[in-house]
Amino acid sequence: MIEEDTIKLLRECDAGVKMGVASLDEVIDYVHSEELRDCLSKCKEKHNVIQENIERLLDEYHDEGKKPNPMAKGMSWMKTNAKLVMNESDQTIADLITDGCNMGVKSLSKYLNQYVAADEKSKDIAKSLVYLEETLANDIRAYL
Repeated sequence: MIEEDTIKLLRECDAGVKMGVASLDEVIDYVHSEELRDCLSKCKEKHNVIQENIERLLDEYHDEGKKPNPMAKGMSWMKTNAKLVMNESDQTIADLITDGCNMGVKSLSKYLNQYVAADEKSKDIAKSLVYLEETLANDIRAYL
């Protein structure tokens, strides 16, 4: 049970971190403020470090991880592009990223509660992602 929950939690973290990186990649070229661009870039780097840790742990379990849900990814892409076409501003970007952070926090918290038998290392990774998302949402509030 511990190994099963650990793998499932790591898979969800893997999908979530990939979704986060993809979302940051989608908007970063539209950012006008150097400070906001720097904040998003640093956050992306932190996501990449966590992603490497997730992949390393999944490799130990001989698991390939999980890609983001194609429907969710497609809907996110459509929403992002539709909003940016209408208003290509830092405020729009901050709004989109804040929504994404909130969804990430919600889903990762759900998985932490669902996979209670996961090992501490995996739970710590999930908690790190939650903290990273919460911090980013707070850091970009000034742009809303």
